[in-house]
Amino acid sequence: MADPTIELRGELNALLRLTQAEAMIAQIRRAQARDEAIEKELAQNMSNSEDRARRLTQAIRDLGGVPDLFGAVVARAAAVAKAQVEQGQPLAEALMGDLALERQLLDRARFARVLAETADERKVVRLLERLETAHTATVEWLNTRLAEHAVGGPTAIRPTPVQAAVGVSRRLATLPARQAVDSLNRSIVAFGELQEQVEESVTTTVDRVRRVADAVGEAWTAGRDAMLERGEAVATAEGAGRAAKALHRGRVELGALNADELPIKRYQDLNVTTIVNRLQRLTDAEEVRAVLNYEQATKNRKGVVNAAQAQLEEVANQVAAGASA
Repeated sequence: MADPTIELRGELNALLRLTQAEAMIAQIRRAQARDEAIEKELAQNMSNSEDRARRLTQAIRDLGGVPDLFGAVVARAAAVAKAQVEQGQPLAEALMGDLALERQLLDRARFARVLAETADERKVVRLLERLETAHTATVEWLNTRLAEHAVGGPTAIRPTPVQAAVGVSRRLATLPARQAVDSLNRSIVAFGELQEQVEESVTTTVDRVRRVADAVGEAWTAGRDAMLERGEAVATAEGAGRAAKALHRGRVELGALNADELPIKRYQDLNVTTIVNRLQRLTDAEEVRAVLNYEQATKNRKGVVNAAQAQLEEVANQVAAGASA
């Protein structure tokens, strides 16, 4: 059987390299933080990663090993390269990469802890227990961020402009019957807001999609909101359900719904306190997002906006908890 101490030193060096990469990624993500609170959270995570790297370095030396400092530098450089590659990916793919790194850190910390227990290195065991706790929390944090993205809410990590453009391009690349929907695309994609488009079969829906596009084109001069509302109405009347749903989602994202379409009745007549109370009763992300975007596009009251963002995060937390159960 291999000497557990030698194997333990190898695992600690692997953790050191991965932890250096983790610290660099946290620094990169700070530039993508949604707000100051998230930026501070990521700054603390970077500081904690660097502290873990120092402790791992000392633990390796205490075991008579040599810290792989060169490998750690390479790992940080690889993290920077990863960030460059991510520019060609949607934000969700970048976060998946972060999650994969954290899960590897967590699994290696657990394995190294068993090695440390076998070698009766109690100080190292305690360090690795701390690492397990830290990486478990980070995995949960990233799962929540992915859930936020999945439900369409404001995510703690914003896509870079290039990532946002890539995401839109990929969605557009999936559209069938491109010639038939060109008019619709030019009208709506110009705003960069519509996230999904028509997915019906070419043979069964080309004529209907063309009529939807024509309706949107006719209403364009009357204003963006009226255009989208008219397009949705025609799509519904023509039985183009997915097109209608895509247009409605575009209106939601633009905050272009009418007040009477919101899930909170008599919204226009309510004060901030009442709206906040009713927001807390909403459990559907789409409904909360409709209120948030409408408020931001109209009165933009800070109390309502903050409450809606908090409720979306709560919904995202519940989704993440359910997925991991």
